[in-house]
Amino acid sequence: MAEEKFLFGKGVENVNYNKYFKGTSFLNVLNIPGVVVCNVTFEPACRNNWHIHQAGGQILLCTDGHGWYQEEGSAPRYLNPGDVVYIAPKVKHWHGAVADEWFAHVAIEIPAGADEQGGTTWCEEVSDEEYAALTK
Repeated sequence: MAEEKFLFGKGVENVNYNKYFKGTSFLNVLNIPGVVVCNVTFEPACRNNWHIHQAGGQILLCTDGHGWYQEEGSAPRYLNPGDVVYIAPKVKHWHGAVADEWFAHVAIEIPAGADEQGGTTWCEEVSDEEYAALTK
């Protein structure tokens, strides 16, 4: 897919989270009050580190290009536009673009309950060897 054509816009370089991504990602914040909703765009082969949403979880709405999603201990899932991924709290996972294509998804942060401690724990990178082994 062409870099210029993203349903919710490419956004600006995601410099605040660069240390948690291998490759370059872009962020377009769509909503903050109540529920954080952001469009995240990944250049080809860009992926985020393994990470865990401590409470509330996350929903990904795949909008452009193709990507990967993987939970620890599970096979990777190939993502297409229109796919929806629900990520339960406390599940270690990663997501990102396929090697030869831009990828974008809308990330919806499910708010933590009143008695829960939210936040994201960032873990190790998805290694080049792990990533290179991915197949559809």
